[in-house]
Amino acid sequence: MRMKGKYRLKVNLRKFRLEHGELTQEKLAELAGVTRQTIISIERGRYKPSIELALLIAKIFNSPVEDIFSLEEIEEGERKNEGMA
Repeated sequence: MRMKGKYRLKVNLRKFRLEHGELTQEKLAELAGVTRQTIISIERGRYKPSIELALLIAKIFNSPVEDIFSLEEIEEGERKNEGMA
């Protein structure tokens, strides 16, 4: 099955960190075995985590990966403006 349209990764990582005892970026990075800068980049949408890292982060929060990372369809108007930014 082929999905039509364009999608982007929606990241709820910051929300999860704050809901789980205000876990710092530094502590999450330590638990996940990455740098704090990697966590910052994921939260800002500058870096897409590997499947392995996404699954590890979900395991740290004891949550389904889909609750933290999901696909969001880009609306037609947003698609036209994406190349202009």
